Amino acid sequence: MEDKIVQTVIEAYKERSKVGIEKYGQTMEREDLSALDWLQHLQEELMDATLYVESLKRKYRLLTTGTMKNTEL
Repeated sequence: MEDKIVQTVIEAYKERSKVGIEKYGQTMEREDLSALDWLQHLQEELMDATLYVESLKRKYRLLTTGTMKNTEL
């Protein structure tokens, strides 16, 4: 049995890796960043993720209620 959701995520990771290698010319096995550098990158990515979540919440709220009012979903 194959889990199609898992397979979709695996394919997305593979594609993301290709894009990163093309953009930065190296893999995630790079040795030029310290642990603090990696943590900084992670923090920045997670901050971006919270912005994506908030944007989608607003769009969902608008679609389902017709308002952007900040209420619980």
